[in-house]
This record gives sequence, C-alpha cells and structure tokens, in this order.
Amino acid sequence: MSFDFMQAFTQALYMLPGILIGFAFHEFAHAQTAIWLGDDTPMLQQRNSLNPIVHIEPIGFLMILLAGFGWAKPVQINPDNFKKPRRDDILVALAGPAMNILVAISLLILTKILVTIPVKFLADNTYSILLAILDYAVWINIVLCVFNLLPIPPLDGSHIFFGLTGLKSSEAYSKLYRWSTLILLVLIITNLLGRIIIPPVNFIYGTLINLFF
Repeated sequence: MSFDFMQAFTQALYMLPGILIGFAFHEFAHAQTAIWLGDDTPMLQQRNSLNPIVHIEPIGFLMILLAGFGWAKPVQINPDNFKKPRRDDILVALAGPAMNILVAISLLILTKILVTIPVKFLADNTYSILLAILDYAVWINIVLCVFNLLPIPPLDGSHIFFGLTGLKSSEAYSKLYRWSTLILLVLIITNLLGRIIIPPVNFIYGTLINLFF
C-alpha cells in the first residue's frame, strides 16, 4: 500500500483546528480550576490562557497529528496552596477531560445549526470542508478526554485514581511515575493504546452523534 502524502497532509490540516482548540481549552480548564481553588501557580506561569501556543508540547502535538492521540504541556500546580489538597487535585485533574467533552458538545451544536440552517454565503466545497473540520474537532476532543483519563502518570487519570484511592504518596505511584514514559511508549508501539481508548471514544462519539442527529 503506497503512502498518499497529499491525503495525509490534507487530513492533518483538517485536524489542526480541533487539536489547537482541544489543547487550549483542556489546559485552560486545569489552570483556571487550580486558580479558583487557591493556587496561583498557573497564573504566574501565564497558563490560564486560551492561546494554544502556550500549551503546546512538541512531541505530544506531533503524536496527535501522526497517531491520532497526544498531549499538551502539563499545567504545573502546587497542591500545598489548596485548602483541601487531595480533593482539589482531583478536581483540577477532572477539569481538563470534562472541558473536552463540553467543547465536543458545543461543536456538535454548531454543526447542528450549520446543517439545519442553510448557509448561503458559503460555497458547497467550503461548507463541506467546514463540516469535516468540525467533525474532526469533535473526535479529537473526545480522544483527548479518554486518553487523559488513563491512570498513567502524568495523565489526569493518575491524579484522579491515585487521589481517590489515597495512594498518590505511595511507593507504587512513585515507581509508576518513573516508568510512565516507557509504559506509554510500549502502549503506542504495540498499538495497545489504540485498542484501549478507541472503544470508549467510539461509544462517546456515537452517543453524542445520536443525541444531536
């Protein structure tokens, strides 16, 4: 099977708006939630912004373009500034994936409006491209939500799982954190990561599509 460069390039262009939106809103949600809960670290680092440039991590950005899943630059927080560190760390972690779902729903509402109300000022091909970009953006935001909920450090799911179980300060968490990069690499190379996240992504995507269309 030959590689179609133009097709891959076009797909990457279609994905780009969704990636930038997904990363920006995901990390902004972490930063703003942390600030609301008493930690001004994200504000001092200017991470409470919807500017996607400040949130891009080069490898994670390339991974989502090439492999369909990736990550942004993590927002740094100081749990010592929280009134209830364990609870608030979990809330900050939940904020990112929750925001991605809200973004996906908002984009589907916009898509529904565009499909329902004729857009006469757009040419047919431009209209089709816009709908395709919105569809990619919905998919990408769901992928970001599911991927980040994996209980592997430093992903959000690890903060949630180990926070709820009270094991975040345990030796098990420390060991998992040290090996987390290798674990993620193995999951990607063996395609196990895709097998893990694609079923829930398909379920959420299908559920939302059926809800709006």
